[in-house]
Amino acid sequence: MTDQVIKNTEGDAEHPPERHRGPVVLRRARQDEESTTDQRLLDSRGPSDWVHTDPWRVLRIQAEFVEGFGALAEVPRAVTVFGSARTPRDHPEYQLGRDIGTALANAGFAAITGGGPGAMEAVNRGASEAGGLSIGLGIELPFEQGLNPWVDLGVNFRYFFTRKTMFIKYAQAFICLPGGFGTLDELFEALTLVQTKKVTKFPVVLFGTEYWGGLYEWVRTTVLAEGKIGEKDAALLHLTDDIDDAVGVVLEAYKAWEDAH
Repeated sequence: MTDQVIKNTEGDAEHPPERHRGPVVLRRARQDEESTTDQRLLDSRGPSDWVHTDPWRVLRIQAEFVEGFGALAEVPRAVTVFGSARTPRDHPEYQLGRDIGTALANAGFAAITGGGPGAMEAVNRGASEAGGLSIGLGIELPFEQGLNPWVDLGVNFRYFFTRKTMFIKYAQAFICLPGGFGTLDELFEALTLVQTKKVTKFPVVLFGTEYWGGLYEWVRTTVLAEGKIGEKDAALLHLTDDIDDAVGVVLEAYKAWEDAH
């Protein structure tokens, strides 16, 4: 789209002169820029700083979406499982992660994790060893060692928001094992998307009453009690210590989704 100058060239306090540059609106001092989009595209003169600017990064972001969509397009029904990257292999939560990965595979679900070590590795390992599809969506971080060895299908991302889209788009549910800020971030993002109907019914299971119980009670006795959320919002969370119960919640939600489609 080429630039066009709005007819209001005089302007006033409420309606200053403006220039449209595609979807961008330039007003006041900004609208005096004389060059057009086509001119800047075709003019090879001048500095090469443009390759380091934010608009140029859009192409990299676009490439990440295209790569992710292409790699995951044929993934069957799946569940995203979050948990701490710091869980050691000899910790009971590691074995729990393996058992959950196994149970999901046996129920016919692919297991999606962040692809890192700890609880994520455990879930990928359980799913892979049980013959299920084990998926890891990694992220470029200064302190993690890339995708764990039990990832069968892996995609590495530079941007958290691209990766988050993949976690939501290709899963039918979330299961949250004990974890830190990353797990909390994904947990509340999923809840917000369901609450605002950006995604359809999407069960969120908190696995581990001892770990998550305080948060669960705070949501009900403080956030809900003070009217910051509704009863339906609070009901989006399911707290359990039982693997069969967790998988049952996932299966029930998936059947409801199938019936609706």
